[in-house]
Amino acid sequence: MTPTPPLFLLLLGLIGAQATTAVDLRTAAAMAAGLCKTRPTDIVFIIDSSRSVRPSEFEQVKVFLAKVIEGLDVGPNATRVGVVNYASRVKNEVSLKTHKTKAGLIKAVTKIEPLSTGTMTGLSIQFALNVAFSEAEGARVKSPDISKVAIIVTDGRPQDNVKDVAQRARDAGIEIFAIGVGRVDMSTLKQMASEPLDDHVDYVESYSVIEKLTKKFQEAFCACSNSATDVVFLIDGSKSVRPENFELVKKWINQIIDKLDVSDSKAHVGLVQYSSSVRQEFPLGRYNNKKDLKDAVKKMAYMERGTMTGQALRHLIDNSFSAGQGARPGVTKVGIVFTDGRSQDYIGDAAKKAKEHGFKMYAVGVGNAVEDELKEIASEPTGEHYFYTADFKTMTQIAKKLQINICQEEDPCECDSLVKFQKKVEDALQALTKKTRKYVEEDRSAGEQNCLRTRIQLSLNHLHTHTHVHTQPHTQTVLTSCKILKRSLCVCV
Repeated sequence: MTPTPPLFLLLLGLIGAQATTAVDLRTAAAMAAGLCKTRPTDIVFIIDSSRSVRPSEFEQVKVFLAKVIEGLDVGPNATRVGVVNYASRVKNEVSLKTHKTKAGLIKAVTKIEPLSTGTMTGLSIQFALNVAFSEAEGARVKSPDISKVAIIVTDGRPQDNVKDVAQRARDAGIEIFAIGVGRVDMSTLKQMASEPLDDHVDYVESYSVIEKLTKKFQEAFCACSNSATDVVFLIDGSKSVRPENFELVKKWINQIIDKLDVSDSKAHVGLVQYSSSVRQEFPLGRYNNKKDLKDAVKKMAYMERGTMTGQALRHLIDNSFSAGQGARPGVTKVGIVFTDGRSQDYIGDAAKKAKEHGFKMYAVGVGNAVEDELKEIASEPTGEHYFYTADFKTMTQIAKKLQINICQEEDPCECDSLVKFQKKVEDALQALTKKTRKYVEEDRSAGEQNCLRTRIQLSLNHLHTHTHVHTQPHTQTVLTSCKILKRSLCVCV
């Protein structure tokens, strides 16, 4: 049977699995409609093609790469992609400067051949550090606005040392994701990957299911254009937290910072700690890159004493989000409140006032935190804005779930926005129609072709009917259209 075309698979991969949160739905809808842009990033895939990787399995790795690339905003000023192939030796298959279009990149990936010798993973990381991420090969000058990312795919135990060279790469500002397959050595993956390991280490049982990681990496690199936001963390430093857990809280803050698009024109972050009193650690806008922000968080000293959450919320309203403390007018304001216990003062009025001011409030509780108080602080719908866990050690799971939607929607009354969006919808519809019709005509019986044509047209009609020039398509509209396409294969073939 002929393989499903890339765009069709991308849509099904993004939306076919039931999305479990509104954020998943928004991301899926935006990417399906071509509205989601990726942050400017230099990405280098480092792929193991040692003799343990069979030719058919290597083909599956290439399909995975192609699908991730499909979801990227490829271009000289957006995302650049390179590919390093390794076994006993290392081969630079695609330089960051080679391909400026998505189509050219994917075509180059399909032509890569396995090397079929040993497994010198450390050598490949060294090559990426010295060569693939060099300016001569197309990497951009180190900047807080440009991310450097290496994605390593391997299925075995390396024949050389990886720990030291991976540390040097991370110290150079390269974020490393490690994907292990089959009998891979898990300790090696952890030695290579960036912190937090839960976000940067992945394992699949076989190459046949590596495609299930596609969505994770598409979403990891997806950012919305023109997204400016002011984020303030309000952190409980009371004595019940304890020093060792306070260190975990700081790691958790930095885990969330890693997800933000921090820069002078986009995300600004402020930090406030409270106990019996309130102390501003640093205001919005003081640090405009992730490294300086995270270093400042690490230096935060533990206050101890009481839990005056109401007083802290009033400080957030009156001070943290004021222009005098760096808040920008007309920018989305997000407050993230962390606590591990019941407040010793009244929080109701301040919690209500924060939301009346238009602040998007997230409430995170651990241990003895009171869930009713968390829900009172959190914005609607509360299910998306409040989180609870019994143990500080599992806070990393909350950081994964807590997605700050900071995309600024274009003004639908602006003519430029109307024309641009209409063109995006039309282009997406035309591309989808062309590729799915090609799929229909390849290796299908007359009955299957007629069935598929009917259902594909039904899907496109649904998307067209519910998409007007004055509005973007509702998330559910895109989902419904794609579900119709997915069911088509089950019904017709």
